[in-house]
Amino acid sequence: MTRVAGIDCGTNSIRLLVADVHPETGDLVELDRRMTIVRLGQGVDRTGRLAPEALERTFAACREYAEVIKELGAEKLRFVATSASRDAENRDEFVNGVVEILGVEPEVITGDQEAAFSFTGATGELHGTETYLVVDIGGGSTEFVTGNKHVEAARSVDIGCVRLTERHVRHDPPTAEEVAAIRADVRAALDLAAETVPIGTAETLVGLAGSVTTVAAIALGLPEYDSEKIHHSRISAARVAEVTDMLLASTHDERAAIPVVHPGRVDVIIAGALVLREIVERVGASEVVVSEHDILDGIALSVA
Repeated sequence: MTRVAGIDCGTNSIRLLVADVHPETGDLVELDRRMTIVRLGQGVDRTGRLAPEALERTFAACREYAEVIKELGAEKLRFVATSASRDAENRDEFVNGVVEILGVEPEVITGDQEAAFSFTGATGELHGTETYLVVDIGGGSTEFVTGNKHVEAARSVDIGCVRLTERHVRHDPPTAEEVAAIRADVRAALDLAAETVPIGTAETLVGLAGSVTTVAAIALGLPEYDSEKIHHSRISAARVAEVTDMLLASTHDERAAIPVVHPGRVDVIIAGALVLREIVERVGASEVVVSEHDILDGIALSVA
């Protein structure tokens, strides 16, 4: 086994996984997994730049993660940066700060690379023979990947819970017009994804990332966030729609009072739920299989 660390820095959150990985079998033993909401993508859709306060929040999390990596003695580290840092004019500031703190240069990966990592992480424990459609709903982008043991087609499109919230939402709860605008963006992005990925042909829909796991936790009625109960849960299409409708009618304070909603997701979970609902309806899935294993697990496996 090789002890490795993987960091995934997205638009809304930065996450760390330290694990022992067998490089030949792909077996992974998790030692530490954590997430911090840093909102690196704050304002990027509007300004094209990473905000100074967003960079500082991200660097603070990196300092914390550096201590964990040192304490657990990881031999190798891979730092992957996704949507927000792909879009930003001043990403050199981000890169230089990460190098100074962690000693490695963040790899600003393409959407296709992001999709491949997500697919590997999400399906590693699923041993069926069917074709999977893996959807990774992030803060700035959503990845669509089909395949079984290997990726057959992938596409990243610029719809995510932070990007759509910043672009369209001005009221709390959002108005019917704002909801319609979000849905229109999602449907256009689904058309774009369908040009590359046969999104309607897979037998099993697998959903990843915070928007999906939060909807699942609400749907399951959990009194607190429990990743073991969420992992590989199956949420029906009808239940996804019910949870989305509930969130659409809720105020900020009502969403904040839901125990499984992370404080950093309170303002963006409506858009995230809408993205999930539109996907479920578009592909005609009866349910979504929820995975807590995702791009981080794919990154860790790639390091080993």
